[in-house]
Amino acid sequence: MPVTVCRWGILGAANIARKNWKAIRLAENATLTAVASREPARAKEWLDANQSECPFPTAPTACNYDELLKRTDVDAVYIPLPTGIRREWVVKAANAGKHVLCEKPCGPDATELRVMLDACKAKNVQFMDGVMFMHSKRLPLLRATIDGGETVGQLRRITSQFSFAAGEDFMKGNIRVSREMEPLGALGDLGWYNIRFALFVMKYAMPTKVSGRMLTENAANVPMEFSGELFWDNGVSASFYCSFNTELQQWAHVSGTNGSINVADFVLPYYGCESSFVADRPVFNVKGTRYHWESHPKRFAVTEYSDGAPDAPETNMIRTFSGLALSGKLDATWGDLALKTQVVMDACLASARNGGALVEISSESSRST
Repeated sequence: MPVTVCRWGILGAANIARKNWKAIRLAENATLTAVASREPARAKEWLDANQSECPFPTAPTACNYDELLKRTDVDAVYIPLPTGIRREWVVKAANAGKHVLCEKPCGPDATELRVMLDACKAKNVQFMDGVMFMHSKRLPLLRATIDGGETVGQLRRITSQFSFAAGEDFMKGNIRVSREMEPLGALGDLGWYNIRFALFVMKYAMPTKVSGRMLTENAANVPMEFSGELFWDNGVSASFYCSFNTELQQWAHVSGTNGSINVADFVLPYYGCESSFVADRPVFNVKGTRYHWESHPKRFAVTEYSDGAPDAPETNMIRTFSGLALSGKLDATWGDLALKTQVVMDACLASARNGGALVEISSESSRST
């Protein structure tokens, strides 16, 4: 009898994993069998807290990393471990025959990510990065609206910001300010989303050159605040800003010759039952002494709960991944998208380390081996 449920393990008791705990519980083709931490007692404490709030019919087992990877009742692993140590465990998971859902940024650089992708390919297991908005029902509607020709016209410009104002405790002790644990800082934690959104709008065509600016970094040279510019040969450009210093914002703007689209919450849809965006085609009426700038907005929306629901983006992500793992028909596109994002990020950082000088991206650089 064919297996109809993908059996998951979580490798690392990170905060973001709580969200995917619930997503696994809500996805009809998934279940969670084990949770691992370097200290099984910590895994048990974390597991019990989540089980009390969002219980599985059979409580998952707490264990250490190696024990989890040896389990025969684990088909796929979600790995939210720090970026600095992630390659080791992605490769070990792949070698153990486990499909891999990997938190972002996937690696400190594209070289390490290629090692992960090669390991997954060699063992014929699925790889995907954990960008939840990629699985939102809003994205196909946004794609159709951009491509329709009327609302935006000819695409010219993409801009986005993803930021939050971190407190003093965060800046002193969070792993995202540690060079060993999260060397890409705000660029990896937040900028990954900015870059992925720009690539989505461009149908994943790679920019030919980029520049980056290190606006703020800490004493360990970890980016705290970063801006980047991407350039395509067809005249389209994109800019992004990501920061641990600016209050919470997650907007994206797409501009063209006819009008523009504003997505106020492109990473995590605002709490509610719809994911939306607003298009506008302003008109500037000048007659005599009258100067009227008119806004003509149009709202587009899909019915979709923002989080913690059966149709939320994170649940769709788990559902899609589980379906791929169960089918045996793997989709290399997800690994390719992660690599493209990482290559662009690497180039932006290289530019910033060289005073903002333009860095060219070759067509070969984003290809996995």
